[in-house]
Amino acid sequence: MSGRASRNKGATAERELAAMLSDELGFPIKRKLGQAREGGDDIQVQNYRLEVKRREKLAIDAWCKQVEDVAGPGEWPVVVFRRSGQKWRAVVPIELLIKAMREKL
Repeated sequence: MSGRASRNKGATAERELAAMLSDELGFPIKRKLGQAREGGDDIQVQNYRLEVKRREKLAIDAWCKQVEDVAGPGEWPVVVFRRSGQKWRAVVPIELLIKAMREKL
């Protein structure tokens, strides 16, 4: 896939996820423009920093490092990805998942 096609696919995935989050959360969610140049996350919803990927070949470790590098104290670095024909999935650090579970149980 060419560079332009890859960028377009990524931008489409970010818009798709932003629209889904907007519908589910009940307020507008927008993707960050220009973040690819700056190496940051794609979408931020309060203290959740989301790195969005729409790929067939997974590179979870690299994606996690990318979003963990930009997340500050108290923020959740989350990788959200989808392969063709699959549902969206999210990867979060286990300590944050455990903390969230403790608060709900």
